[in-house]
Amino acid sequence: MPTHGSITKAGKVRGQTPKLQGRERHNSPPRLTLKGKYQKRMVLKRKAGQNWSFSSRP
Repeated sequence: MPTHGSITKAGKVRGQTPKLQGRERHNSPPRLTLKGKYQKRMVLKRKAGQNWSFSSRP
């Protein structure tokens, strides 16, 4: 079965790309995360799933 290119060229572009430092990430305090979940579930009455949009449906 023919291949699409030589195996010796594998990773060529990734090897040429300059290495960048990753940005510093931080998590919000658990209190804020739970506050958001409370708002979504209890105040906005959202059901489980991907109900992220504001709609007028019950």
